[in-house]
Parts: sequence; C-alpha cells; structure tokens
Amino acid sequence: MYRGCVKIVSVQRAAELLRAGGLVAFPTETVYGLGANALDPLAVRRIFAAKGRPPTNPLIVHVADVAAARALVRVWPPAAQRLADAFWPGPLTLVLPKQPQVPDIVTAGLDAVGVRVPSHPLAQELLRSTGLPIAAPSANRSTELSPTRPEHVARSLGSALDGIVDGGPTALGLESAVIDLTGAEPRLLRPGSLDLDRLREVCGPLRWEGNVIARKGEAQLAPGMMERHYAPRAQLVLVDADDPAQLEAIKKDSQSLRARGRKVGCLGFGVLQLKADWTHAFDPQDPETVGRELYARLHELDERGADVIYMERPPAGNRWLAIRDRLQRASVKG
Repeated sequence: MYRGCVKIVSVQRAAELLRAGGLVAFPTETVYGLGANALDPLAVRRIFAAKGRPPTNPLIVHVADVAAARALVRVWPPAAQRLADAFWPGPLTLVLPKQPQVPDIVTAGLDAVGVRVPSHPLAQELLRSTGLPIAAPSANRSTELSPTRPEHVARSLGSALDGIVDGGPTALGLESAVIDLTGAEPRLLRPGSLDLDRLREVCGPLRWEGNVIARKGEAQLAPGMMERHYAPRAQLVLVDADDPAQLEAIKKDSQSLRARGRKVGCLGFGVLQLKADWTHAFDPQDPETVGRELYARLHELDERGADVIYMERPPAGNRWLAIRDRLQRASVKG
C-alpha cells in the first residue's frame, strides 16, 4: 500500500503534468526516475527541493533517441556514436559538453551534461508523448536507497510528487553506468550493469580508477559520486568473508545487538552465517539477479525495522563492480 497522497497516473496524464512544469516519477529499466522538464529551471528546482539534493549534484537528462541527445550537446565524438550504437536505448549515460539551452541547475553549473536514452517502454512512451528532454535522478530522498518499485517512491517522496507512472519492479535494479567523454580519454565515473570489458570493446581505451568520490561542496560532473549514497535507514556493515577474525567479531556483535532488542538483517553469498532476524543468500555466480534484487531487499529490511544489516562483500571481478560501488557508498556512516 502506498503512503501519502500519491496519485498513480497514466503516461498521457504524466506527459501533461511534465509539460505544465510538474514532477512525475516514472520507471526506467534501471530504477524509478523523478522527472521534470529539463529545459525549465523552475521545474528542475522542484526536483532538488523534493529530494533534498545539493545543487552540486547534477542530473541526468533522459531523451527518446540519439538525435534528441545530440541536440543537447555541442560535441559528439566517435566514441559517443559507437557507445550509442551499441548500448542505446539502455543503461548508459554519456557526459558531453552541453548546449546553452540546458540550464545550469541541471549540470551543477558545469559545462557538461549527462544524457541517456532509456529502454523501458513506459519511459520511451513518456519521452515521445512530451516531446521534451526529461531530467530524472532516482526518485528518492538524497543519499537514500534508490527505488526499484513504485511503493519505494511513494514511501520516500510521498505528496511531493504530482504523480507516479506505475511500471512494476524495474528490470535491472542498478543505476546506469556513466562515461565522461569531455576529456582526451573516456573515463568511467560510475559503473553500472554493463560489463566494463564490453564497454571497453566498444569504446576503446576507457579509464576506471576505482570509486570516484567527490569533494564535499564541489560541483560533480555526474551523479553517484558522493561518498555516502544509496544508503538504507539501517546501518549497513560490510563483512569480508575471508577474514575469520572479522567473522567472529560480527557474530558476537550481532548476538549482543539482538540480546539488547535490536533487529538484525543478514545478506550474503553463502559464507556469512549469522543468527539474525532476517537472512537471505544471493547466488555468487549471478550479479545480474543480485543487482535486480539488492535495493528491494534493503528496502524490505528497512520496512521491517532492521537496525543493522550485515552484508557479505560481493565477489571480485569486473562483473561485480557496480554492486561493490553501491554497497561501499551505502555503508558509509551518515
């Protein structure tokens, strides 16, 4: 059941609201987005107010096709075309020098904008119905868990919205990969569900320097670079399954917490065995399913009132980059 005065609206009604300067949540293949007309600074300002988002954190602009993306940028290098041909529509954002009509509020005052062509059929229908580029960060309060279901949006944002387009659970569950194409060499700013090796096959040289952490108060080139992000209300503690001393300490900590009436959740890949109020084991060979379910599991534990969630660190390897990135940021204490 949704909380607050949230209306479920059709795509047609959502398009009307967006054209009138409204704020509408809608599904993409990654997570639910909080959409506003990207060319209307007043509408975009509503996104920042609803989320409590700092102005230094820019927004991704969603468009219907490559032509609409190229209309928003000044430069379209060969790497952009190769990546667009291979992965659009899909979970990839490209950061490129912006055209003057893109408001500075969208880009944190910087001269580059992130653009993406989503593949979700309802997102595509909405973009084509409005005829507008739609600025759409994840539809949740800033730094909190991204929403992969409409009820997550409603619980986080409630009556701050003019409506939600209900598309059910999202297919991928993790935010898009973000590639910076403003410099001499393409750079991966945020990993996503697209495999790094596959991105390099298409893009050519692609720099990945590990988790990028923006300095506090400094304008960011792309979203997803804050030290703390994607975090549940419960304290998230990451556990190294190959560290016997830490495993033993975690077992004692969880027992102590439960003895004091605190609620404990445990998520892992089969090694972390705790006496907890709720447990779930993911398949260590299946990052796609883990990515799709991760936020939903964390939302569920929050709703059940978990105080602490212990989670085993994901396996090594490029296929797990995005999940490791999200969990590392989510585990930073607020």
